[in-house]
Amino acid sequence: MINIFYKENGKISLHQGENGFEVIPKKAILWIDLLQPSYEERVKTEELCHITLQTKKEIEEIETSSRFIETDDSIINNSQFLTVIDNEFHKEPVSFVIKDNILVTYRQIELMTFAEAYRKVLYSTKISDAYTIFTLIYEIRIDLDADMIEGLIREIASLSKVENKDIVTEDALSLATKYQEYTMFIREVIIDKQRVLSYLLKSDLFPEMLHERVRTMLKDINSLIYYTDFCFQRLDYIQNNILGLINIEQNKIIKLFTVVTVILMPPTLIASIYGMNFEFMPELKWKWGYPLSLSLMVLSVVISLVLFKIKKWL
Repeated sequence: MINIFYKENGKISLHQGENGFEVIPKKAILWIDLLQPSYEERVKTEELCHITLQTKKEIEEIETSSRFIETDDSIINNSQFLTVIDNEFHKEPVSFVIKDNILVTYRQIELMTFAEAYRKVLYSTKISDAYTIFTLIYEIRIDLDADMIEGLIREIASLSKVENKDIVTEDALSLATKYQEYTMFIREVIIDKQRVLSYLLKSDLFPEMLHERVRTMLKDINSLIYYTDFCFQRLDYIQNNILGLINIEQNKIIKLFTVVTVILMPPTLIASIYGMNFEFMPELKWKWGYPLSLSLMVLSVVISLVLFKIKKWL
């Protein structure tokens, strides 16, 4: 699918689909958004803008040199946008190409960032170039990342209440591990944006009038990185508490088995003594030998329990 934003009669209009977009003057086009484009849509876009769109493998490259490329007349940026699919975080690669005041974006799935950008671009009267749209998309994405972090902090806060319960389950530990993974995802995409914005400030093609907005975004990113550090610290604290409580519960069980074992040792000793098959054992033929041995066993248990209570081991 191809969506084209272009200037017409002093405002920005949207053309959807490949049919008929050839009649739109190239100088009027500001943004071409490719969403799961067909082969024909890719070819038409490349021919119109005189660019070569990267493959999905090239977009997903993690090397810094592949993330931001600047030529004499174009800027190519590959970035990772975080999205939620089936209540799970996923990183979705998005490619940006700016050439001849036309922004070309290439992605495979619907993203909330672009839906919001569509709305703002169509209703804005201050957007006049592709660089402003590019900056706007990143501003929206950073705001959404901030919302994700706020939601994650709320989830972590609710988890901190779970770990204070008397009974700690493995589910709480699994949740803490999952939230740590989510925090790493968010931190990774935020740092990726930080690198891109830093490159923009050094770019010869990027308009200087947008530098202040980029610096503001960098400040926002620094605050988000601080919040991710806070999330990591809090999750480490929660995990340590959960593991400590689990160890306490396990120690209680081991203590119970130890007490039972120690209490049963004297009766076992008495039973072992009178279970020996020596020929000369006076108590074996004694009428009260059996009641005596049972009494000794019970007495040894009582004495052990009393000693444990005195020592406050129970």
